[in-house]
Amino acid sequence: MHFPLKQIVAASLFAASLTAVTTPAFANITAEQSTAILKQFGETPASDFRGFLATLAKGDVGKTADVGPAINAFLSNKTLSADQQNEINRLLGIYTRVKYGKAALETLRELVEIPTFNVDGVPQYKNPEFLKIADKIQALAKAFNLNFRNVDNRVYEISLEGSGDEVVGIHAHADVVPVTPENWVLKDGTKLDPFKVTLIGDRMYGRGTEDDKNGIVVAMYAMKVIKEEKLPLARHFKLLVDTTEETSGDAIPYYFEHNPTPQYNLALDGGYPVVIAEKGYGTVMASFPRRKGEGNGAEIIAMTGGMATNQIPSASVATLVTDQPAELAASLQKAGAEYAKRNGGDFEVAAKVEGKDVKLTVTGVSAHSSEPESGVNPVARMLELIHSVDGKIALKHNHITDAAHYASDNWGLDYLGGKLGVGFADDFMGPLTTSLTFVGQDEKAFKLAVNLRVPKGKAPETLKKQIADKLSAWDKNSNVAVDFTYSIAEPMYRNPEGEWVKALLAVATENLGMEHKFGTSAGATSVHELPNGVQFGLARPEVKYTGHTDNEFKTVDQFLLDLQIVTEMMGRVGQLPKL
Repeated sequence: MHFPLKQIVAASLFAASLTAVTTPAFANITAEQSTAILKQFGETPASDFRGFLATLAKGDVGKTADVGPAINAFLSNKTLSADQQNEINRLLGIYTRVKYGKAALETLRELVEIPTFNVDGVPQYKNPEFLKIADKIQALAKAFNLNFRNVDNRVYEISLEGSGDEVVGIHAHADVVPVTPENWVLKDGTKLDPFKVTLIGDRMYGRGTEDDKNGIVVAMYAMKVIKEEKLPLARHFKLLVDTTEETSGDAIPYYFEHNPTPQYNLALDGGYPVVIAEKGYGTVMASFPRRKGEGNGAEIIAMTGGMATNQIPSASVATLVTDQPAELAASLQKAGAEYAKRNGGDFEVAAKVEGKDVKLTVTGVSAHSSEPESGVNPVARMLELIHSVDGKIALKHNHITDAAHYASDNWGLDYLGGKLGVGFADDFMGPLTTSLTFVGQDEKAFKLAVNLRVPKGKAPETLKKQIADKLSAWDKNSNVAVDFTYSIAEPMYRNPEGEWVKALLAVATENLGMEHKFGTSAGATSVHELPNGVQFGLARPEVKYTGHTDNEFKTVDQFLLDLQIVTEMMGRVGQLPKL
């Protein structure tokens, strides 16, 4: 997810028109019955869907679930009631999980091993790794008897044909955020390879397991089953695999310059059950011209942070040079321990001599920048720590101390815009969040980004002006050399209407045992500006989202449940008389 997610907030404060959703026909199969079916067929897999249904109808589980009438009608090619159709689609999802669960897990492993992150100076459509994943997805589509188009290496289109003119676009993405390999270490010391799926317990660790190669895999296997079982569809499905979702975001617009836009769009790159609102994405980029250190003492020559604006890392490291490394390390260690204690004690500060340098490390908790409350931001803490010791420990002043001065004065450890005085919130979408994320340095400047997630309630231009005015006033008073650039996008808000969103909500909530309410997200996806665009998973709102974090993982059980849910959803939405 680009900006993704992903704190999904139940719409408990929202208008009755959204919470009192008319419940459509439902599938009379409980989660417990689904589990029993999975157990039965896990021991004796079925060869095809009709055989699966016939076996189920004869067994105790099928009788307990009372699906016999629906199965008999389906196998006899009779017209099904809406409830019976939904029961068949529920069973289709379970069948797909039984039949192709292991194969889908293997496909996810293969996709994760292709390191599809942005490389500076190389467009994604020329990056060899993207050419490799395109070939892999094309081969899968061919094996699954699905139509495949590579649209100029920007978007990979996989189609499942139905009747009629309507098209439902399903959105996922092949690109991932960069990694800092040395940060991929578990608490017990286990070192992980970000581009290999490592299974520990039920967790599949690897970059892209949650964001968003899992979405590609479950959608393709769902399409495969519907195709091979020759199930009728009243509309077409197109899986659109984006290649720039985590970076420029220009691939999907490029695709729509050359291809028609689906009338309905859902992203498998957000949260369950159905997300109808996304905060706007924004960035305040501060650029501090490199300057030679002035004054006496140690000099900070480098600092690390997030490698992307939408990524809060687990650690930030500052490198200092000095004539007295042992003394400096001891002073920084003492100051750091006191600073951590004063500020909650939920992060660690360590200063060590390495060769002639001193490495100052702040270790927090990695998070997606859209949900800063789920992490402990080491970038913000490093910058404020540097500023707090300036004057107590002799430091030369340069572009990095300038950045620390700026960050401490204007943003601090608050992630709600309170220190700058720009905070606000929407009852449904939640608060504005502001996270210090990206840290970059080249031969010209030291760059520091604040990532914004903006709810409805204040026009982007109004917020941009408020922030710019406050930072401009600070700049004049501080005499720090800095250039600012600002970008803030409109939030997305959809008033959900139609049978299709009711069906989406029913499928997700029934399978996941969730409240029957729409949600909102701090993360933006590729459907942000598309017609009838919503998020449909694949993250659970009550579980911390690990996409963009160090040690990203997806559990096997949730992946298989996603496969089941997405298959049921496609069958159900595909067969609705009208959307």
